[in-house]
Amino acid sequence: MNAPRSGPLTLHVAIENFPLRAPFSITGSTMFDTDVVVVTLSKDGHSGRGEASGVDYCAEDAPGMVRQIEAVRASIEQGLDRDSLQRLLPAGGARNAVDCAMWDLEARLFGRAAWQIAGLEPPKSLLTTFTVGANEPDKMAADAHAYRQARAIKMKLTGQAADAERVRAVRAARPDVWLCVDANQGFVPDSLASLMPVLLDARVQLIEQPFPVGQEERMDGLSSPIPFAADESAQGLDDLPKLVGRFQVVNIKLDKCGGLTEGLLMARQARQLGFEVMVGNMVGSSLAMAPAFLVGQLCSVVDLDGPLFLSRDRSNPVVYQDGKASCPDALWGGTQRTR
Repeated sequence: MNAPRSGPLTLHVAIENFPLRAPFSITGSTMFDTDVVVVTLSKDGHSGRGEASGVDYCAEDAPGMVRQIEAVRASIEQGLDRDSLQRLLPAGGARNAVDCAMWDLEARLFGRAAWQIAGLEPPKSLLTTFTVGANEPDKMAADAHAYRQARAIKMKLTGQAADAERVRAVRAARPDVWLCVDANQGFVPDSLASLMPVLLDARVQLIEQPFPVGQEERMDGLSSPIPFAADESAQGLDDLPKLVGRFQVVNIKLDKCGGLTEGLLMARQARQLGFEVMVGNMVGSSLAMAPAFLVGQLCSVVDLDGPLFLSRDRSNPVVYQDGKASCPDALWGGTQRTR
């Protein structure tokens, strides 16, 4: 960020808590609320914000992210640019919050929207998946049916025997939607093999992260008529080469890779390597979705439904209509003054 030097840059860091509308389950955990770190950078009467939830399976939490940011406060307030930030902080939630705040502030200081700074076309609304947490089959079917506007659904599985009935129940409830299953590292080869006929019969279009991180070799030689997406195996830019030939899709999350700056690099590099690109989210407010929405402009699969799980959201929130998501300029990355 090459900001004018007419005034000082100030950093504010806060932890905010968002209760969920209902408990949300994936392999190995159930969420009831989420803590997020919000970074605000202010200069010359303008403010830019960024939000991060961190990556729980990497042992990130909100207090730890705040400590990371506070440790480099002086460097940030001296006005370092985004490229320098990539070297100052490691990939993860802390860098994501600061990086996205830098993008937002630059847009407002210079009167150029973030999508213009990123060299993108004007953003269009994006078809997004609506996520159904792992639960009893009847409950998952009811949840899928409740997403009346959804045209694409991602359902969480756990590697348990109940997965087959879960898939059948959701497909029966929503015979009309594009359907993806997300194992969150919960499968083993045998459980995937036994479930595959059910997935094919249910017309599942994508299988996300079937095996645990570090066991990517299990994908070698694995033939599947349904493409595989790397999520936990695709933390950042450096992971992409090892995924070639094993996965067909890469899921980019800004909390994993450390912000919009690397997220855009990942999307472009992944496409050059022959992957389809997906953008996802950790559970967070609309403020966290907005920069990911720009990455989504380069993606064929979009999963940006995080705010729908919250009992409250930001002002100027993401708009969900007819199964699509769109972000107002006033939320993040626009040219208006924030309040």
